[in-house]
Amino acid sequence: MNDTTNAAASGESSQVRRDAPFDASTIEDFAIGQIYEYGAYEVSEADIIEFATKFDPQPMHVDPVAAKDTFYGGLIAAGLHTGSIFMRNLIDAFPDIKSFGSPGWDEIRWLAPVRPGYVLSTRTEIVEKRLSDSRPEMGILSGRHTMSNQEGEKVFGVTNWWFMARRDAD
Repeated sequence: MNDTTNAAASGESSQVRRDAPFDASTIEDFAIGQIYEYGAYEVSEADIIEFATKFDPQPMHVDPVAAKDTFYGGLIAAGLHTGSIFMRNLIDAFPDIKSFGSPGWDEIRWLAPVRPGYVLSTRTEIVEKRLSDSRPEMGILSGRHTMSNQEGEKVFGVTNWWFMARRDAD
């Protein structure tokens, strides 16, 4: 991949966009430093228990009574459930995205427990994009994401990468 651009070197705008769903679909639609704020996913007790029963059946995730006696003092969402909510917010905000998937997530952080009744919103900053010489139909885009509850407390953070379609390849 070549034509690496990062936020420090690009001088591109860091205007915050809050008008989701966003019309960005190809790598050319994203600017280094651009910030997007979106999502309002309400986490229910039933959702926490259902997810954890299938994938992470620990007392703090599946049993509201037993969860009171844990370090957390009550029911909390599993970490991967929180990551899944981030993905739901992301895909809802960018419904026309032309992604070929992701090679991975970096720097995953569970910053605070996610509890029933929280409403989670996401903030994304585009931090890097590269165009491919060997695959002219695509590039790679990186975003730094944080998710916060309705009080503004950050509960989740991750940097991820997407293989993205290029406009000229449509």
